[in-house]
Amino acid sequence: MSAITLRVNGKPIALDVDPSTPLLWVLRDHLGMTGTKYGCGIAECGACTVHVNGEAVRSCQLPIEYVAGAEVVTIEGLSENGDHVLQKLWVEMNVPQCGYCQTGILMATAAMLAHVKKPTDKDIDTYITNICRCGTYPRVRAAIHRATDTPGT
Repeated sequence: MSAITLRVNGKPIALDVDPSTPLLWVLRDHLGMTGTKYGCGIAECGACTVHVNGEAVRSCQLPIEYVAGAEVVTIEGLSENGDHVLQKLWVEMNVPQCGYCQTGILMATAAMLAHVKKPTDKDIDTYITNICRCGTYPRVRAAIHRATDTPGT
């Protein structure tokens, strides 16, 4: 095996791992970044959502070899102190119930807002396909709409 290099949360990383190892397990097991969650394991639920080169992707089925040379941002990289406008609104508006899926939803939301500055409900439904078993979708939608009116989004 040869080292796979990439940037994670702005830092260069070189890893000597099996190239078929999913990005999720590299982040959690090799880099100790446990904010990205394992949900379904088949890239359906979105708990494992991270950004790869600015796009929201499901990391549980993405082999590390496919992100060689890429810029990966995890929930830990969204902000150093949990003070990203979305994170603050999620807390202020009591968006999470159990919270397990919320890191993935936050990452999907941040990627959407990078492309769509004032999303409609239809845009939100198109971009945020993450599953929340607690059903916090109305609070997620409200926080997204509020975020578009907040400076720094």
